[in-house]
Amino acid sequence: MEVGVQIKKYRNELGLSQEKLAEKVYVSRQTVSNWETGKNYPDIHSLLLLASLFGVSLDQLIKGDVEIMQQEISEMEIKKLNRYGWIYAGLLLLTVVSLPLLMRWLDWWALAPWGLLAAFTIWFAFQVEKLKRDNAIFTYKEIVAFMQGKRLDEMERQQELGKRPYQRLLFLLGSTAAGFLVGYLLFGVF
Repeated sequence: MEVGVQIKKYRNELGLSQEKLAEKVYVSRQTVSNWETGKNYPDIHSLLLLASLFGVSLDQLIKGDVEIMQQEISEMEIKKLNRYGWIYAGLLLLTVVSLPLLMRWLDWWALAPWGLLAAFTIWFAFQVEKLKRDNAIFTYKEIVAFMQGKRLDEMERQQELGKRPYQRLLFLLGSTAAGFLVGYLLFGVF
């Protein structure tokens, strides 16, 4: 992305090393290096600090990156994300509903095919998350909101970031519990 080129250009104009720039924007030198090489994209707060430090507008700093991001998150990627999301939702529902039925027909041997189905469902969940991460959807959302003059609530953003690690586990445990409950109530299997 262009922002890395811009950061390096403005950093060099000010005669700052990566380490000195990192100190001024409260990140590590490695983070600045990753920005400049395009490995990572700065969050909105870092972009604001950089723009202020360099004495340029945010528009000048990200020069064309919003358009590039919009092109990268193409309609095809959005369709793919939606398709994966629907497949994941269907598999999750099938995983929950199938356990009691399989238990009725196959007794405890049902855990083998159900386990494969659950594993495939989890794999699809990871594919959806990977697609979101690869396209930096949350970063893009933040920048576009800022550029449109909207404010993203910091607490909402932190809550979203904080719930990701255990969100999948909670869904899995909840689905399993719901499956056992449905099996018990409908079929008296357990």
